[in-house]
Amino acid sequence: MNITDVHVRKISHEGKMKAVVSITLDDVFVVHDIKVIDGEKGLFIAMPSKKTADGEYRDIAHPINSATRQIIQTTILRAYEDALSTEEPEV
Repeated sequence: MNITDVHVRKISHEGKMKAVVSITLDDVFVVHDIKVIDGEKGLFIAMPSKKTADGEYRDIAHPINSATRQIIQTTILRAYEDALSTEEPEV
C-alpha cells in the first residue's frame, strides 16, 4: 500500500482540531475526513467515524495494525506541517 496523495484542509478557528485530511491509496482509493488533533501529547490523527445509537463513536475506516497506522499518521502529519508553511487559505 502506498499513500499517493494527501490533501490537507487547515482549520482556522481555535480548538483541538487543526485540519481535516483526505488520503489516496495506490491512486485508486480515497479516505476522507481524517482529523489532525492537537492532544496533550502532541499531534495525532483520528480516523473518520460516526456516532452510534448509544452515543459512542466508531471508526468507519481504519488501519488493521499499528505499523500501518504509524505510516498513515507520519505521512499525514508531515503533510500538515508542510501545509502550515504555505500561504494557502484556511477553511
